[in-house]
Amino acid sequence: MRRLFIIRHGNTFASSAQACRVGARTDIPLVDSGHDQARRLGDWFAAQALPVRRLLSSPLLRARQTADAIAAAIGHAPGETADWLGEIDHGPDEGRPEADVLARIGAQALADWDERAIPPDGWIVDADARIAAWRAFFAEEGEGADLLVTSNGAARFALIAAGLPLGALKLRTGAFGELAVDDVGRVTLLRWDARP
Repeated sequence: MRRLFIIRHGNTFASSAQACRVGARTDIPLVDSGHDQARRLGDWFAAQALPVRRLLSSPLLRARQTADAIAAAIGHAPGETADWLGEIDHGPDEGRPEADVLARIGAQALADWDERAIPPDGWIVDADARIAAWRAFFAEEGEGADLLVTSNGAARFALIAAGLPLGALKLRTGAFGELAVDDVGRVTLLRWDARP
C-alpha cells in the first residue's frame, strides 16, 4: 500500500499583510511564519519515520522552500519538481486582494470553487489535465510514502481524481491531506487539512 501526503506550502503573507490571490504567475517566497510552518511539517514527517519513496513539489518557490525544509528534516535528497503540481492561474484576479476578488466573482462562485473545484470566470485551471495527472500518479506501483508539496488550487484535484466525496476542498497553509492507495488502485481518504 502507498500513502500519499498532499502538503500545502507555508504562508506567503505575514499576518499583518493584506492577503491577495496569488497563483501561477506570482512566484513569491515564504514569509517567516511560512518557514516556521515548513519546519513544523519537516519535524512532523521526521517523527513519523515513514519510508519516503518520493518527494515532489510544484516548481514555485514557496512550494520548493517547504519541500526543502521537509527534505532536510527527514534526511531525504531535495525534492524533484513536477509541473502538474503547479498552482492555477487566477486570471484577472491574480495579485488582487480577496475582497476585490469576492466583489468581482461573488460569494457563490467562490463557494463553488472551494467546495466543487468549479473555477470562476476568467481563471485558467485545465481541470481535465490536472485530474488525469493525479490519476496517473495514483496508478503508479510501489510501496511506501510519497510527499507532494503543492498549492491549494492544485491539491483539491487529488480528491476529485480519486472520486472521493467532496466537501471542503481547501487545505490551509502548512496543512496536509493523507490518502492511501491499495494494490488494486483504490484510493481512500485518511485525513484532510491536518496541521502538525
